[in-house]
Amino acid sequence: MFNLKFVSIFSLLLFCLSVNSEPLMQSEIIKMDRIVAIVDQVVITENELADRIKTVTAQLEKQGTELPPPAVLEKQILERMITDSLQLQFASQTGLRVDDNQLDKTIERIANQNKMDIPTFKKALLEDGIQYRKFREDIRNEITLARLREREVDNRINITESEIDSFIAMQAASNSSDEFEISHILVRAPEDTAPEDLKKLRAKAEEALTQLQGGKDFAKISASFSDAPNALEGGSLGWKNGSQIPALFFEALKPLKAGEVSGILRSPNGFHILKVTNRRGGTSPLVVGQTHVRHILIKFSEVVSEKDAMTRMISIKERLDNGEKFEDLARQYSDDGSAKSGGDLGWVNPGDTVPEFEKTMNALAPGEISNIIKTQFGLHILQVIDRRNQDMSKEAARIKARQEIRARKSDEAFQDWVRELRDRAFVELRLEDKY
Repeated sequence: MFNLKFVSIFSLLLFCLSVNSEPLMQSEIIKMDRIVAIVDQVVITENELADRIKTVTAQLEKQGTELPPPAVLEKQILERMITDSLQLQFASQTGLRVDDNQLDKTIERIANQNKMDIPTFKKALLEDGIQYRKFREDIRNEITLARLREREVDNRINITESEIDSFIAMQAASNSSDEFEISHILVRAPEDTAPEDLKKLRAKAEEALTQLQGGKDFAKISASFSDAPNALEGGSLGWKNGSQIPALFFEALKPLKAGEVSGILRSPNGFHILKVTNRRGGTSPLVVGQTHVRHILIKFSEVVSEKDAMTRMISIKERLDNGEKFEDLARQYSDDGSAKSGGDLGWVNPGDTVPEFEKTMNALAPGEISNIIKTQFGLHILQVIDRRNQDMSKEAARIKARQEIRARKSDEAFQDWVRELRDRAFVELRLEDKY
């Protein structure tokens, strides 16, 4: 038999819960996170996207860049997150790791550049609304992406001497010594785009150009219309020498003054609009002070201690002071590869040697012999043979040409590699479910 007192209390409790259940549930409703994209084995959530939008928005506002419409900004950032996720997954799958020690050193360097110690830096991050743990992982990801690009793209690029010759010849023929600070908008339209889609994309590029010609800010139009990876950074390409720029672009840029915008340019990648932010003339001859120097080196080893090396070097210095020929003693005693040529290092440019060596060398007059000095390589005695001012324009031009060819090849190869990575991946977008 039931206890009537118990039944009464139980009924009263049920009644109270039924009366109060609706306001209780309403007060405890918490919005659940949702998936906005699936990228192979990783999901991107709405909260993660919102956090990234918040960060990018703060950066753009700090730079004074007018923001694109929210829906456009959201899609731009989501696409960047998808690309980053694919690369980070590939890095993990192929064993690319950034250890904590390297990460700590990088963060310490960032703090030092901002003239802070680590505790002060953490406090500054919190004041900006950035959690140190998240900042740390973002830096780890940035290092990972940089190393991945170097491994998968940059290290595979080969540049021949004939390519450098052709580059320099083309530069001279086109009189392309002028440099341009360029911003760029790309409406991607590959050559195999269907005619009806191509017409829409062309109209999109024309609308962007119309707004630019009407005085709209280039950075905002880039963020709203451009498909280039740096769209949210205003499309800036930085300073480019004429020879770094594709011929199609260079011909369009040549008549433009600073602040002017090109028409629409069609390339195999799509439709382009360029802006000359600034421009400047070519470079003057590069004259470098060179030193002809020779040396004697005694290395330290398990067999030769620093004390033994110093004893030997003191003996050599005494013989030099007594008039024996430097080159003869170098051939006989030096541990350097230059010993067979009497220690001759040839003409040395600033920065070619370690600081201790260069400082001693610069203090010597032609014909003068140094005292014994110590570097990371061992003990040295130097003699300056002569000095001259040399026009290094040709050598500098070849170095610059190699760097520019590498940068161009690297950018193209990287974009192709990322596109291939994206094409092979499973990517499901759910952002449209919001609308």
